[in-house]
Amino acid sequence: MTPAPWFGRRAKAARKTARQSVDALPDGLWTKCPQCSEILFNKELLKNMRVCNKCGYHYILGAAERIESIVDDGAFEEMDANLATVNVLEFDEYEPKLAKWRAKTGMEEAIITGVGEIDGRSVVLGVLDFHFWAGTMGGVVGERVVRAMEFAIQNDMPVIMFIASGGIRVTEGLPGLMQMAKTSAACAKLHEAGIPYIVVLTDNSLAGVLASYGSLGDFTISEPGLLTGLTADRVAKQAQVVNVPDNFRRAEFALQNGHIDRIVPRKDLKPTLIKLLAFCREQEDNEDAA
Repeated sequence: MTPAPWFGRRAKAARKTARQSVDALPDGLWTKCPQCSEILFNKELLKNMRVCNKCGYHYILGAAERIESIVDDGAFEEMDANLATVNVLEFDEYEPKLAKWRAKTGMEEAIITGVGEIDGRSVVLGVLDFHFWAGTMGGVVGERVVRAMEFAIQNDMPVIMFIASGGIRVTEGLPGLMQMAKTSAACAKLHEAGIPYIVVLTDNSLAGVLASYGSLGDFTISEPGLLTGLTADRVAKQAQVVNVPDNFRRAEFALQNGHIDRIVPRKDLKPTLIKLLAFCREQEDNEDAA
């Protein structure tokens, strides 16, 4: 029996030629999806908000990309950009590591905070960037979060925090851990003042950031498939966590167990935030009328 063309020698040669053609493409033109191995042209990937158009894999976005995708055109003003990290415990390796991440990302710290407009409404935003030292929270990150929330209270603006973090920056020791209590206290002040607080979990959302201001929103929404929980896989294995579901520490597991309110694909994220902000304003108007 003569084999079908794709399963014979000609098919083998064709696949080899296809691989060589892909390999010959100039760097920067294409990306291989880490989930389904689809070859994605970068221009199309950017148009699709860095989401694989075959399997729906959501690539990690930087803070600047995230802000651009959410706020109205040009409607963002950064705050507290002058806050500088201090090597309080005088670790020898800390400042060289900071310099490395600053050079790599062009950012001074792992979070950008500021005021932006979403569908014409002013909101206070905080956006962690996982590319800067895995979005870890130290003194400056915690201080920027707190100042952003205090500004929101003073100016009666809703707050949206985008989480993308591996946890607390251990090189800052106890001052770093203190940021969990500090940011949680700021969230309590938001609630007391009746300021709407929305948390958006993005890949990865872990450990001390998740266990503090990342879990205290009035609404908590998540992008699909992200890694979330108090520990990452490696730490869980060291702790001998066994017999867990396949989707353990994933957004879908968190939704099933009530940790988050909804999973929202990236293309639907801004419309969802607009609806939530409109709902919050409607509730405020009803309270004022009463």
